[in-house]
Amino acid sequence: MNTVTTPQLDTIPQRIASLRAAMKTAGVDACLVPSSDPHLSEYLPRRWQARRWLSGFTGSMGTLIVSADFAGVWADSRYWVQAEQELAGSGIQLMKIDTAASSLHLQWLADTLQAGQTLAVDGDVLGLAAAKALQAALEPNGIRLRTDLDLIDAIDPDRAPLPAAPVYQHDAAFAPESRAAKLARVRTDMAKAGADRHFISTLDDIAWLFNLRGADVNYNPVFIAHALIEAGSATLFVAPGKIDAALAAQLAADGVQVADYAEAKPALSSLPDGALLIDPRRVTLGLRQAVADGVKVIEAINPSTLMKSRKSAAEAEHVRRAMEQDGAALAEFFAWFEANVNRARITELTIDEEITAARARRPGFVSPSFGTIAGFNANGALPHYHATEEAHSEIKGDGLLLIDSGGQYLGGTTDITRVLAVGSPSDAQRRDFTLVLKGTLALSMAHFPRGTLSPMLDALARAPLWQHDIDFGHGTGHGVGYFLNVHEGPQSISRAVPEPHMAMQEGMITSIEPGVYRAGQWGVRIENLVLNVASEQNQFGDFLKFETLTLCPIDRRCIDYSLLTRPEIDWLNGYHAEVRARLLPLLDGAARDWLLANTEAL
Repeated sequence: MNTVTTPQLDTIPQRIASLRAAMKTAGVDACLVPSSDPHLSEYLPRRWQARRWLSGFTGSMGTLIVSADFAGVWADSRYWVQAEQELAGSGIQLMKIDTAASSLHLQWLADTLQAGQTLAVDGDVLGLAAAKALQAALEPNGIRLRTDLDLIDAIDPDRAPLPAAPVYQHDAAFAPESRAAKLARVRTDMAKAGADRHFISTLDDIAWLFNLRGADVNYNPVFIAHALIEAGSATLFVAPGKIDAALAAQLAADGVQVADYAEAKPALSSLPDGALLIDPRRVTLGLRQAVADGVKVIEAINPSTLMKSRKSAAEAEHVRRAMEQDGAALAEFFAWFEANVNRARITELTIDEEITAARARRPGFVSPSFGTIAGFNANGALPHYHATEEAHSEIKGDGLLLIDSGGQYLGGTTDITRVLAVGSPSDAQRRDFTLVLKGTLALSMAHFPRGTLSPMLDALARAPLWQHDIDFGHGTGHGVGYFLNVHEGPQSISRAVPEPHMAMQEGMITSIEPGVYRAGQWGVRIENLVLNVASEQNQFGDFLKFETLTLCPIDRRCIDYSLLTRPEIDWLNGYHAEVRARLLPLLDGAARDWLLANTEAL
């Protein structure tokens, strides 16, 4: 959160009051503050954490709306407990929604604001698709929308500047396809779409396309930039000083020139006549409005979004090696944990420190891929719980410890959740664990036609839980990048409305992570990453299946074997045999002993 030194902005109520004063001066009746930046990123650089700064709610998703007599944050079920705690005493209401895709805040605006009133939202951080939905909700009711105001600049005297971390080349040993080849593929797709130019704002697309990485966003090795691709050239808009002369020369050799980040909008405004390809879900309204009037705009998904989701055979092999190193680090961590739990003082904060240290000892490790979630017993029931110095639990006694963590390696990105028995888990805890395991296995063993829309697979993981009248509130699986964002599209195994670009294709990496969360008691989630690989072509079609990439034992002390079928036990035995075979050469001492003990056949 930004540190504000101006005395009158020390508290959340004072910040809201300051925003209301700025709204009154600007003549607007309500202000919408999304969790967004000019690149529509999931994790935001500090400069654009306006919703967090204004409300005190630290969840990664949420929408703040402030009017003269109301302030509320719309947050989905993952954050309800957290939001209630963080908003307490602020005067800001928690507005509960079921999923992050909910449009209830739009309905609230349409029902609450009167004809002739004005809603302000910064168009530079408002997605084009979101802007269209907002306009559709407001215009029939005669409510005006202003997108030319950045009220945060008007009230925050200590707003953070643009990040200054340097941009660097992705190590060529781990980047099998050259930037020139990637640009050529994008240009081929541009031509098919009838576009002369293509503008990209999403940071992971840009990092992937140009084989560059950075450190501007926590956990994601990306950098703040826009890109304009033309038939024979490309321009990378980056803040001055982030690309050194040597890297600029390498880019120039591939037909890529570097321009000031601030020049992106003017460049769009000065485009000559022609056709420009943009992705309406991955560009902001402010950038769309900057496009010169004579330019034909073609709206379609970024070609690079589809390309980077389909890892090449060489990239997949690098990911397998990264998974081995990650699995070895986890074995070292779990061996340490088992030797010390209920003997020495271990807290949820200790878990993060030790698991990160174990990964840091592994070759190719760069950083965690997200903030470690370590939740013991009741804290494990909060899907996005994060321990803090002010609020955390000691791990002792009996129960379940949920650990969701991941690493960024030069050869891949990892994301894994395991639940460990601490002391003696109860029968009820083992039952929940086993039902979640059955959901993980049901989807892991699935075969499906190539091109199956990923949301259609969601029910496979939920069915074993539904049989016992249990469900979970988050998606079952998200795409994962290649030394990039731990969450990427376009595929999503969830309750999302299926769309054509969500088709499952060979080379995609996706998580499988069903869960059970009993508020105030415990939580269970078992997560592996899987790779779409070819299965069989026959008279019925062309089929895919999953290769499980994650290599880490599943705690057998938590399993109620009476609930497992023979095929499920066989799958688990086969998985543990592979984990043992691939990790054993990387381990010695206590970690090796732990692995051997925890991969014995059931």
